[in-house]
Amino acid sequence: MNTKDLRSQPTPPPRGFRPLRMLGLVIMWLVLALLTLWAVAALYVDFRIAALRIPLTVIYVLAIIAILVKVKRRPWAAALCLAGFCVVLTWWLSLKPSNDGDWQADTSRTAWAEINGDRVTIHNLRNCDYHTETEYSDCWSDRTVYLSQLRYADLFFTTWGSKYIGHPIVSFQFGDNDHIAFSIEARYKAGQSYSAILGFFRQYDLIFITADERDVIRLRTNYRKDEQVFLYRTTVSPERAREIFLIYADYLNQLRDQPEWYNALTRNCTTTLDSKIVADVKNPQPWNYQLLLNGTLDELLYNRGRLVTGGLSFPELKQREHINAAARAANQSPDFSTLIRVGRAGF
Repeated sequence: MNTKDLRSQPTPPPRGFRPLRMLGLVIMWLVLALLTLWAVAALYVDFRIAALRIPLTVIYVLAIIAILVKVKRRPWAAALCLAGFCVVLTWWLSLKPSNDGDWQADTSRTAWAEINGDRVTIHNLRNCDYHTETEYSDCWSDRTVYLSQLRYADLFFTTWGSKYIGHPIVSFQFGDNDHIAFSIEARYKAGQSYSAILGFFRQYDLIFITADERDVIRLRTNYRKDEQVFLYRTTVSPERAREIFLIYADYLNQLRDQPEWYNALTRNCTTTLDSKIVADVKNPQPWNYQLLLNGTLDELLYNRGRLVTGGLSFPELKQREHINAAARAANQSPDFSTLIRVGRAGF
């Protein structure tokens, strides 16, 4: 072999390159597998013509199998699998939410705010007269409040068993005993109920339930089974509370004009407004997994100094702030909001 032949020989890869290449391939195919699984689920769950869901899903699966079997060059096979995912993703992103639909009665209307300087009128505020959890009447009214009378922002926190799941409701107090509560939820059509899995797809619209506490809180304490509700006073100043209230009000109007999808990850009860609300809060804190797996959200806020504690440890505070018994006793009293606050820290 002459010198020219030696120069033409390819340079062998570094000794540690082969394991790294294998690791990279494993990661690439794992990602492609997850993307393919999502695409299959999206077709099966979100394709709007029910009769075509299974056929299209089967065709997609068979196409991916054919690519993996027939295409011998692995880079080309990976590229075609990725292209298939991109096609499904493009279709999925084209699905648009709408305020028109066969909605369940308690979400049949969406609230919106008419803001005129200090005066704010909430239209379609919910205050149902409940007979049972699913039977109610006289739900909708308008209510006018004045920003200059906004005194406090309170947090209701609901749990129902799992330590990883909770639901926050923010309530604003105007004057001595006028409260408007906001509960960010999935909006259900007739026959739907919540599914954590379906919440990752485009099955539910996003809705801001804007309600009297005798509706949105009493529903959870007096009518639903196994929900535990805790009431905390926040350390938010009246000035900042007004700013946060207007963030909610602006989002109400945004959803009226441009409806959005609910998403269990990016558009849920804690993540929808989190970035907007904390953007200019004093002493901002970094993102924490408890904002997503939010069953201990109240403890996170306690540790960050966002709750009035009365000098109590968190377990002591949580025990004191449990309001189910007080809410059942207050029931239909016009002083419901006052009665559930008696004896709580900061009230």
